[in-house]
Amino acid sequence: MIPCFCGLFCSDLFGLGLGDTTIRTTPAQVGIATDWYLVSGGDWHTIAIKTDGTLWAWGSNGYGELGLGDTTNRNTPTQVGTATNWSSVSGGYEHTLAIKTDETLWAWGSNGFGQLGLGDTTNRTTQTQVGTATNWSSVSCKWMSTLAIKTDGTLWAWGSNGFGQLGLSDTTDRNTPTKVVSAINWSSVSCGYYHTIAIKSDGTLWAWGLNDYGQLGLGDTTNRTSPTQVQ
Repeated sequence: MIPCFCGLFCSDLFGLGLGDTTIRTTPAQVGIATDWYLVSGGDWHTIAIKTDGTLWAWGSNGYGELGLGDTTNRNTPTQVGTATNWSSVSGGYEHTLAIKTDETLWAWGSNGFGQLGLGDTTNRTTQTQVGTATNWSSVSCKWMSTLAIKTDGTLWAWGSNGFGQLGLSDTTDRNTPTKVVSAINWSSVSCGYYHTIAIKSDGTLWAWGLNDYGQLGLGDTTNRTSPTQVQ
């Protein structure tokens, strides 16, 4: 069972999946199901996968980030489509990215900066496949950027890039997946608020993007536009 709690703004306006919009200050069980497998909290919405491979969503839906074909908020878990082969999911600011067991990548929600990776800036309210690749292994999205790793260890980025958070050595937005440097040994990645942290298969830690509070861990407050090793 997955206990779920959130902060004031999210819980007050959009719901924690508990059937209301009442603030909770302690963990509260979401429903009675005992087959939850994985959960990801976006800024104002939540996406989760059950052990049967079904996908569920609740919370804010102003840009279709719940993937339910509309922009109506939900305050209880609502099944997204009928597919039973979802393997991982990541909730962003107002968008969502997910991977199926066939290693295809899917996106929906807000797309003003191309963060869905679909080659445009048009919002989507239902799951839309990102390209035709069938070798995606993990994905992370936050704010208006997305980064993902393929099974060959390559790292890809798209969306907002105003602080170099895509790691592409510039500050130009991208609306399609773009390869980050030439390394082929990335093992995990996590998007933050205008910054990114990732680990390589050799166990080294790398960071890039906004660094005004030292969030890159590099001993300074200088932004980086390309992956920089955290000593």
